[in-house]
Amino acid sequence: MFIERFLRMFDFLSVLIRAGTLTFQTLAIGGIAFLVVVLKPSGVEEPPIENVCRRWIRWTAIALAATQAVYLLSNLLILVTSGGLSLGEAVGANLVYAAGLSIAGALSIVYLSSAGRGQSGRAMLLPAGLILVSSVMTSHSVARMDNRLPLAVLTGLHQAATAVWIGGLPFLLLVLYRARMPVFLRNATQRFSRLALISVSILAAAGAGMGLVYVGSWSGFYGTAYGAMLFGKFALFAFLLTLGGLNFLTVRAAQSDDARGMMRIRCFCEAEIGIGIAVLLAAASLTSQPPAADMGVDRLTMTEIASRLAPQWPRFATPSVTEYAATFRPPQAAVVSPDSIPPPPTPLQIARRRLRQAQNIAWSEYNHHWAGLVVLAMGLLAFLARTNYFPPARNWPLLFIGLAIFLFFRADPETWPLGPRGFWQSWLNPEDVQHRLFVVLIIAFAVFEWKVQTGRAGLHGASLVFPAVCVLAGAALLAHSHSFGNVKEELYAELSHLPIAIFGVLAGWSRWLEIRLPSGDRTKPVLSWIWPVCFVLVGAILLNYREA
Repeated sequence: MFIERFLRMFDFLSVLIRAGTLTFQTLAIGGIAFLVVVLKPSGVEEPPIENVCRRWIRWTAIALAATQAVYLLSNLLILVTSGGLSLGEAVGANLVYAAGLSIAGALSIVYLSSAGRGQSGRAMLLPAGLILVSSVMTSHSVARMDNRLPLAVLTGLHQAATAVWIGGLPFLLLVLYRARMPVFLRNATQRFSRLALISVSILAAAGAGMGLVYVGSWSGFYGTAYGAMLFGKFALFAFLLTLGGLNFLTVRAAQSDDARGMMRIRCFCEAEIGIGIAVLLAAASLTSQPPAADMGVDRLTMTEIASRLAPQWPRFATPSVTEYAATFRPPQAAVVSPDSIPPPPTPLQIARRRLRQAQNIAWSEYNHHWAGLVVLAMGLLAFLARTNYFPPARNWPLLFIGLAIFLFFRADPETWPLGPRGFWQSWLNPEDVQHRLFVVLIIAFAVFEWKVQTGRAGLHGASLVFPAVCVLAGAALLAHSHSFGNVKEELYAELSHLPIAIFGVLAGWSRWLEIRLPSGDRTKPVLSWIWPVCFVLVGAILLNYREA
């Protein structure tokens, strides 16, 4: 029973484990590169700065080793229990060697970065290279029969450049907050700015080369799940590149004693780190999909996409609970032995399945459309509140309470208070528990942001709750998977959920920057309009959501 449940959840867990692996390896490699290329040549003004960088490198390496250990044990469990392999055969798998190499490299970094070690940062470059090689070993490039070596090289360059840029940003932020000498601070930011520019160039060139091979054609870009996720990664990368460009210009213009300019750089660094992690999450989801070039069938055509996404009037009518409940528990099928062939479904069973499918679609579309109407109203009211012409519009967060009440009743028609599953029984179902927790969090979030919008919250940190929740929700949706048993239906769902995730991340970080940037910054007025637009767009997408 445990193995069956674990296998059902492993697709989702594997994306999270891969995301954790990419994040921790990026931070570890980026921290080492920052220590060697940026911090040392800039002249460390205070030993504690280097010590703190080494400590963070050590902790990220520990986290990487732990994540890889979980990944290794999980895959061995699956290979032995469901793959029909012995433990000796499973240990010989390529993923086992790759995980072992990554763990060895991470533990070596832990040792070399520990307190009291006299080695320079260069001593950690070799184990960082081992971690990079292990990551390439589990990529799409090694699994291909053609162009394996060139693709492996491009993958290694792509991941190394990503690590140096995105992984170095938290260490730059650490320096920006801890450094006291203006000259040292300016040297460090300028050196990292040049290093980031080189990394972005390598990252883009290597990514373009891999994209040409893995996507293969224009139809592979828009007609497959791999292409859809790649588009999402491009969109996040474009936003990240915009922030990086603004930071680059600020670094070039800032003087040694320009406290305002350095504060602006810190704020943009915070947003770059967050969006960079979202990019890594998108990359983890991308590795779980077969390359578009290998998907010769089950591709969506442009006609099919246009037909599904064509605007239609939302569904505001729903099946009655009584009619829906009639298909909750179909008659028990006759018990047959494991060796016998199951009998074909009867016409009554086929009709029941079709009715249940139609009811599921109607229920889901109804929920999405009403949720979209609420989100659209919130976006429009937030828009109106920005103009200061209608002060009551600042109460727009209270609409979240209405959304929470709606979800409380409508999240699952099979559970209390609408369905046959009772209140206490529902707490034994993990999905029902998640729905209950989401309702509580939405209500708490609504009250919190309402106080911020109406000036009732005095703490500066209170205003950061809203953007943080938006970012987390968008990131969670990037890792969300769909298992409909139909490749095309899964892609249809991806085409609607992916833009919502991107707009969620964009809304969160634009609001974050609006709050964090110093007053009078010329980008604040622009940022203040971006997140309401994202809300409106998310509402429009939900209003047009369809499953058939």
